[in-house]
Amino acid sequence: MLNFNKAIITCAVTGSVHTPTMSPHLPISPDEIAEAAIGAAEAGAAVVHLHARLPDGRPTADPKVFEQFVPRIREATNAVINISTGGAPGMTMDERLAAARALRPELVSLNMGSINFGFHQMAARYSEWKHDWEKEFLLSSREKYSVNSFAVLESIVGELGANGTSFEFECYDIGHLYNLKYLEDIGVAKGPFMIQFIFGFMGGIGVHPSHLEHFYETAERLFGDRYYMSVLAAGKQQMRFGVMSASRGGGVRVGLEDSLYIAPRQLARTNAEQVTLIREVLEKLHIPVATPDEARAALALRGRT
Repeated sequence: MLNFNKAIITCAVTGSVHTPTMSPHLPISPDEIAEAAIGAAEAGAAVVHLHARLPDGRPTADPKVFEQFVPRIREATNAVINISTGGAPGMTMDERLAAARALRPELVSLNMGSINFGFHQMAARYSEWKHDWEKEFLLSSREKYSVNSFAVLESIVGELGANGTSFEFECYDIGHLYNLKYLEDIGVAKGPFMIQFIFGFMGGIGVHPSHLEHFYETAERLFGDRYYMSVLAAGKQQMRFGVMSASRGGGVRVGLEDSLYIAPRQLARTNAEQVTLIREVLEKLHIPVATPDEARAALALRGRT
């Protein structure tokens, strides 16, 4: 791994899976997303990972919606802006790339392979819904999948990379690390790589400490000192896996995209609340937390424009 030894905190403020019924604190409107990201940055997040939503909470990839909050975040913070290219299940590739093409952020996320991405089981937890679309949206994920073929990966990295955008390579399984190595071997992707190890989403690898060890050992073998690992774990393991990553010199992702809770059966009121918790834990363990500019330097980002 990179000889950096600081924890880059990423905050994923809203995502595209959780629905308004699940938490009254989920940011929906552009104002709420902007406020959530700004609050997370003020609490210590070096990177803010962004999705967009329509007024009723449905995910959208419309650049015009992103344009209502991304400039505000840039103006109010020094945080690294990271825009999703994953969007939501069912979106076309052009839809998924539209915001990144329009806004040319420093960083974008990129799923490193085609995966089933199921969250249909969450529908059984609720009997009443705030909006009519929510239940069917969740259930429909049983039949949908995210397609990122080798041709798609090469095209996205080539196109967005030409604009100076860097990548958070999201790996949901061990094979995704080998997909990234393929992109490096053919000269499409160049380090240093920010690799997000992802655990706990149905269709990807499960949440177990042995899986994190396997990910780490594989990445070390494939990339040596050319990568920086960050870790996200969906649900109740969010903080624990983050601490394990930071203890090895890596980063951690928190935020309401990945977990709606701050403690057992206690909803997080803000994204900043989660950032504050993980920052305080790391500081008590004497693990230094990276500033946005330190993250930029370590990951060789192009910087703010």
